[in-house]
Order: sequence, then C-alpha cells, then structure tokens
Amino acid sequence: MKKRLTIFVAILMVVALTLSACQKAPEAPVASGKLKVFAAFATPIEEPWDGVIHTALLKAEEEGKIDYSYTDNIGYSGDMERVLREICDKEKPALILGDGFGNEEAVRRVAADYPEIAFAFGSGMGPVEPNFSVFDNWIHEPGYLMGMYAGGLSESDKIGIVGPYPVAEATRVINAFRAGALEVNPDAKFFITWINSWYDPAAAKEAAQAHIDNGADIIYGYPFGTIEAAANAGLYTFGMMEDQNDLAPEFVVTSAVWNMTPTVEYLIKQVTGGTYTAMDLKDFSMVAKGGATLAPLHGLEGKIPADLVTKVTEKEAAIKAGLFRVDIDEHIPTSD
Repeated sequence: MKKRLTIFVAILMVVALTLSACQKAPEAPVASGKLKVFAAFATPIEEPWDGVIHTALLKAEEEGKIDYSYTDNIGYSGDMERVLREICDKEKPALILGDGFGNEEAVRRVAADYPEIAFAFGSGMGPVEPNFSVFDNWIHEPGYLMGMYAGGLSESDKIGIVGPYPVAEATRVINAFRAGALEVNPDAKFFITWINSWYDPAAAKEAAQAHIDNGADIIYGYPFGTIEAAANAGLYTFGMMEDQNDLAPEFVVTSAVWNMTPTVEYLIKQVTGGTYTAMDLKDFSMVAKGGATLAPLHGLEGKIPADLVTKVTEKEAAIKAGLFRVDIDEHIPTSD
C-alpha cells in the first residue's frame, strides 16, 4: 500500500511539472505584416499636444512603417471608452496611442480587457503590465531657454503667462520658463492665469490681453490664442509643442518643440519585434534623445541682443552635454 501511494504521489508530481512547463507567461503584443496603429484624441487635432503625436505617426506612415488611422475631438463625456472598444473589436490594431488625460480610467479599463494590443497614452500616472505604457511632454528644458529670452527681452520686467490647467505637464514648463527668465533678469515679475481648458483660443486670447493691459511686454502662452493677442499688441511671444513661428513670424521668438518621433519609433520596434513592455517612456521626450528641442530664431537674431543669444546658446549646449540640469518643478505657480 505504501509503495502504491509513493508511485501515485510521483505521478502527481510529474503531471504538475508538465502542466507548469506548458503554461506560458502572457506574450508581449506583436504585429504581423505592416503595423496597424490607431490614435484616439480627446481634443481637435489642431490642438498642439495631440498634433505632435499625429505628426509623428504621419511621418511613420509616410516612411512605410505603419498603417495609421485616428479619431479626434472625442471629448471627455464618456465617448473615449466606446471609441476604443469599437476599434479594438473591429480594427484590431497592434498599437493604440492617444491622450489619456481626462479619460484616464476609461483608457486603462479598455487596455486591461485587450492585453494582446499595445497601448501608449499620455498620462501623469504610471504604466501597467502587460500592455499599458505612458508618456508625456517633457519640454521644460527648452522652456527654460525660452524663459531666458523672455527675461532678457522684457523692458517693463513684467511677463504674462497663460496656462491651461494647473497640472504637472503645464506647471513644470511654466516653472522652468520662469526660472530661465529670472536667471537673466532677477527683477522680472510674472502674471499667471489658468483658463482651465486645453483648447479655448478665445479664453486664452482674453487672458493674454489682460496681462498686456496690466503692463506685460512679453507673453508666454501654453494654449492657442495667446500668440494672436501678443502679435496684435506688437509684443514678443513664444510657441509651444510645435515650431509656431509661422503664426506670427515677427513676434514668435522661438518655441519649445516636442518631438514624438523617438517615442513612436521605439514603440514600433518593440511591437514589431515582439518585445513590447509596459513602461514610462519619459526619456524619449527629453532633449537627450531628441524628444525636445528649441526652435530656430527664424531670422530674429538681428533684433535680439547678441549677448543674450550667446547666453541661451551656451546654456542649450550645456543641457545637451548633460552639464546643466533644468529642475523638474511641478508646484503650481502664482502671480507675483
């Protein structure tokens, strides 16, 4: 009897080991054929934040790396989850990108239900295994350089700033801009207004005009609308996300440019190679990897003091060389 029991136990152990060997860990999302990519945007594609992602995906499509489609202006009233589920069921893309802010819980619920699809969304929160990566714009470094120009160009020592929402992705750029301005102009004062919208050109223009009426002679605006107000008043201003010099060539000094191509290329390689891993893609949106840059002056060099251009150029070189680090300060700034 004891011998039979021993044999039975041995058989059970063999069966258990065999089953364990047959079980596989969840496989990384992988593409077959040309990578099918979908993007889901809450705001209109004209909004610079989403426009940067869209531009990088169009570039990848033009290079023959992906088949790309998108839906924009989805909003924040619950449609994001419906759109994503329809796309996952009908189109079955290998990779989905988008802006998760304001739809954070919805996009994460969908990702959890479709582990075979790779998701990469703008988010101020963390990644989730096996398939949900996060990214954000990390343009505080060029933001600091723009601030240096602003501080050096202001004659009234009053700088007007218009922000969308007082959230980390906006506050860290504004705080860096402010720090850069104070480096070259310790007497600079700042008027700051939050319009509580990602895309409301009329509200942004109105807020910028209020700063101008209060004596600001430099305008820096995160949302669309501020450049128009500054140009109408004949004041220097700055672009965000994209090189926005074309909006007012005589007045847009430079722009803090976010380049999503390094992030998109990394994701394409991961998914096509079957090595996709949920992660925070932060580094790909910073200066060191080409994800953030300062736009050219576009011929305004002759109107800007040469010593100021030199200071900014030297600081930019130090950032690229890793010899100067712009602090990531995400506290909510207020007017002086």
